[in-house]
Amino acid sequence: MTEQKVKWACDYCTFENWPSAIKCTMCRAQRSRGPIITEEPYKTSPDLDPSVEWDPPRTESGTSLLICPDSSARPRVRSSSIAELANKWSCQMCTYLNWPRAIRCTQCLCQRPRTSSPTESPQTSGSNAGCRPGVHSPVDPCEEYNDRNRLNTHHQHWTCTACTYQNLPRTTKCVVCSLPKPNNLEAIELAEPAEPSAIINEQDRARWRGSCSGGQGRRRSPQEEDHVKMDFQRIELAAGAVSKEEQEVDFKKLKQIRNRMRKTDCLFLTACAGVVEGDLAAVEAYKSSGGDIARQLTADEVQLLNRASAFDVGFTLVHLAIRFQRQDMLAILLTEVNQQAAKCIPSMVCPELTEQIRREIAASLHQRKGDFACYFLTDLVTFTLPADIEDLPPAVQEKLFDEVLDRDVQKELEEESPVINWSLELGTRLDSRLYALWNRTAGDCLLDSVLQATWGIYDKDSVLRKTLHDSLHDCSHWFYTRWKEWESWYSQSFGLHFSLREEQWQEDWAFILSLASQPGASLEQTHIFVLAHILRRPIIVYGVKYYKSFRGETLGYTRFQGVYLPLLWEQSFCWKSPIALGYTRGHFSALVAMENDGYDNRGAGANLNTDDDVTVTFLPLVDSERKLLHIHFLSAQEMGNEEQQEKLLREWLDCCVTEGGMLAAMQKSSRRRNHPLVTQMVEKWLDRYRQIRPCASLSDGEEEDDEDE
Repeated sequence: MTEQKVKWACDYCTFENWPSAIKCTMCRAQRSRGPIITEEPYKTSPDLDPSVEWDPPRTESGTSLLICPDSSARPRVRSSSIAELANKWSCQMCTYLNWPRAIRCTQCLCQRPRTSSPTESPQTSGSNAGCRPGVHSPVDPCEEYNDRNRLNTHHQHWTCTACTYQNLPRTTKCVVCSLPKPNNLEAIELAEPAEPSAIINEQDRARWRGSCSGGQGRRRSPQEEDHVKMDFQRIELAAGAVSKEEQEVDFKKLKQIRNRMRKTDCLFLTACAGVVEGDLAAVEAYKSSGGDIARQLTADEVQLLNRASAFDVGFTLVHLAIRFQRQDMLAILLTEVNQQAAKCIPSMVCPELTEQIRREIAASLHQRKGDFACYFLTDLVTFTLPADIEDLPPAVQEKLFDEVLDRDVQKELEEESPVINWSLELGTRLDSRLYALWNRTAGDCLLDSVLQATWGIYDKDSVLRKTLHDSLHDCSHWFYTRWKEWESWYSQSFGLHFSLREEQWQEDWAFILSLASQPGASLEQTHIFVLAHILRRPIIVYGVKYYKSFRGETLGYTRFQGVYLPLLWEQSFCWKSPIALGYTRGHFSALVAMENDGYDNRGAGANLNTDDDVTVTFLPLVDSERKLLHIHFLSAQEMGNEEQQEKLLREWLDCCVTEGGMLAAMQKSSRRRNHPLVTQMVEKWLDRYRQIRPCASLSDGEEEDDEDE
């Protein structure tokens, strides 16, 4: 007996496999260590007469022994004749030997092929010897019982939806691919194939095509052509089944990736999708959360986004903006990347103190009892740059200003449209130069700039936004009346003679309320008016007059520049020291001064010690053309000519007239009475530049020595 004739039978599907196979070719089950089946186990010689009935070997006790797996558990079924065994037909798809009376393959349910001619033998030899076994190939006599057993129990088995293997009813997972058993009977019925099985093993498919093709010069018969077409169809179905199984594995992996994701990761993926879809709000939400603009996509994140044509490993938001030609996003992202790489503001240097300051702000917020239940801050804090900056070497000062200021905003407000520092009298003689602090380019820039001008930090936890939202809702009637009256007057003053129905006013007001509750949403003039009431102090906005695109095209009026007074409070309840904000191209920045010697402070009914180091900054209440700044949200009784508006400004602010005849408001802040946490944060930030002072002095000394030589 040669080695190539020795086969082993699978314990699950009884398919006869070649000796070199370690798994079943049909069902991929692991090979057992039981006895094997030989291709000719019952022959005593090559010339065995088929008409002679074979008597199987017997054991010492006299019982017959069947050499097949689990033979002790199966009843012995004797074949009627060897001729009937020889007439078994081989399946064209899986090469399984079926009994002559079977019209479908017992294993794969493939239709029994029809013979091309009556004279053609069902078991051919020669070139197709590899496709069908020879005539004298006997088969295990237990197969007849196996066939009957499959036919009787087929309806009880459940079919795996991934690999179509028929499992026993008691199994909870597929024996082959470990897919869980469907829970309902409908899934089981849908999983059972009405057509022949679509899963074809690669080894069987390759062997079948190689052996059944015969010689290279032999042409296939029409019957074989149909089988070839059927084979390719089954290959496509099999590929679909394999991909479904792979999808199950990918789904588990993606689920694990999602479970490991943090909030920042989700915002980053949303921002990536936002760049592709043109959603700027998603990008701004990621930036406002403190996300890194230069972050790159990983392989897991690309797989999670599941769009290979758009996302690649290593891509950043800038790469995506370039690929999809998002010019507006690209300009913002490139500016953000360049500034993030160089910016260093006090809140970045001291994160622990910054968190303590945020808690202090939350603790100092209270709600006024009564009809006007607006929230307000109990502390008066004004952020100023320390005077110790002037003690640093010029090179270090330049580095400090580059990292803490927004040079682009400073240039636009000073040169392109003279809005700040246009008066030499205020900027030079009175030492009231304003500096534009760098701010995040996000939808929360207004709230960030307000906290920067007061406490020197960002509204990262949206504490101020939540307070703004609650104040608008709790005092909606008060603010709505002021807003409606102001908008009606503004439209008439510009010659827009129209009137809105009350339903339209209500819709516009509902939109303003919704903006306050959405993190990252851009805010309007009404929100600045409410913020002035929360701070209990005036807010002066120095901004450009026109909206401009990135190409410099004028789009319309901005309407932000002017003075916002807390008109709904009593004057005695408010401070007269204002804060200053800058507005440029949809972006707000805090305008702060540097500490200097000034006068005593009066406001909010407080008597401050005159011995304190008081900083006084003169903020002009007129523009570069000496026209009085607009006061927003005045009622019909408060509106009047310029003299009446100037009188109103003098009531709500500490005003003075300079020697040059300019009306200015005095912003007063005391270094000793400033919040200790803010002072400590600024000192730690300044120590960072004091440490590089010796290096700068050493380099200057070396340059002087070189010049002397």
